Amino acid sequence: MLEATGLGKSYGGTVAVRDLTFTARPGRVTGFLGPNGAGKSTTMRLLLGLDTPDTGTALIEGRPYRQLDDPLRTVGALLDPAWRHPGRTARAHLRWLAAANGLPSRRADEVLALVGLSSVAGKRAGHFSLGMLQRLGIATALLGDPRVLLFDEPVNGLDPEGVHWVRGLLRTLAEQGRTVFVSSHLLPEMEQTAQDLVVIGRGRLIHEGTMAGFLAKAGPREVRVRTPDEAALRTALTERGVVFTEEPGVFHVSEMDSSAVGELAFTAGVTLHELTPLTGSLEQAYLELTGQDTEYPSGGAR
Repeated sequence: MLEATGLGKSYGGTVAVRDLTFTARPGRVTGFLGPNGAGKSTTMRLLLGLDTPDTGTALIEGRPYRQLDDPLRTVGALLDPAWRHPGRTARAHLRWLAAANGLPSRRADEVLALVGLSSVAGKRAGHFSLGMLQRLGIATALLGDPRVLLFDEPVNGLDPEGVHWVRGLLRTLAEQGRTVFVSSHLLPEMEQTAQDLVVIGRGRLIHEGTMAGFLAKAGPREVRVRTPDEAALRTALTERGVVFTEEPGVFHVSEMDSSAVGELAFTAGVTLHELTPLTGSLEQAYLELTGQDTEYPSGGAR
């Protein structure tokens, strides 16, 4: 489990994180979202003991990182895929880390196989592509078989097969009971991967909870209605001044929730075969709820 409580950090006169409180739980993939400059990288550094908070606490399984007895077996992290000695091979890089943390050297080859790098295990990491470095970084995070995992933009530089693989890996790790905390700007990918979300803006918490709860905050985009009584429903909606579009047998009603549409149809004596609220995508909800917290908004963003 990851826990941030009242977390605060400033650099000079710039506030990076302000009174931030959230929890990432075992058995779940928790997405960590926010505009550029929101404080995501600072938060992850505070969780991993790379920076010291000015206020509050950052705990991993109930303890600050620096107090963990066996940190690599407790938490694994990918913050910067370029972190490696360019002259070392992938296998040597991992074996060095394994030796420094009391892990068997065979673990290096096990995680290289897991991330698909066995064929280049003897290649110097300085010649790796960005996608290969990402895989090596993930292997490094998994080296100690930790119970908690933090990934910052883990699919950057990966091809579609690699992105699909990372998605499955994150889900599998969570299904094994691990805490998986992932920061990403790829919202459609996060929508397919995360069950929970922590969303911040300008260092403050905007949302903590389920993916469904975040989408609901932005409000339903429309309600899909299917009926054999098209003329009667069309009349009822028009008389009420409701905005809608239609295709044969199906209406898309805007600015009304499903309960209101159902009550309107009941009053008008209209038979319904379907009444489905359609929420917007994660991207739509994210842009709507974080628009005021964007550090460098494009024209028309506010």
